[in-house]
Amino acid sequence: MSEFIWQVRVYYEDTDAGGVVYYANYLAYMERARSEWLRTLGFDNQALADQHGVVFAVRRVSLDYLQPARLDELLDVSLTLKKRGRASLLFEQRVRRDDVLLCQGEILLACVDAGSFKPTAIPQSVINKTQ
Repeated sequence: MSEFIWQVRVYYEDTDAGGVVYYANYLAYMERARSEWLRTLGFDNQALADQHGVVFAVRRVSLDYLQPARLDELLDVSLTLKKRGRASLLFEQRVRRDDVLLCQGEILLACVDAGSFKPTAIPQSVINKTQ
């Protein structure tokens, strides 16, 4: 799969007392990029829950913080689907400012039943769009 890129602007609320993006906000940026990626495939999170009875839950995160992002900067948040399992998606995600890599990591999502939160197979329609 090719790299998907979504842009985000750093707002005052994203920064800490030092004037840089608070570390947990990188996770929020990555989450939004994954949601927008799904949207470009023709899905949204609510429709997956309503129509297919599934949601994607974060199972594991590993991040490296390399450089700070600051107020008003425009960031590129990218993702690449590295591996798709029967009930999981492994993403490589990066946050860049221009060509400067700020943060990178791997995020493993589990596909779970929207009611029981037990692992379940990824819907075939999602699989078909991610091949």
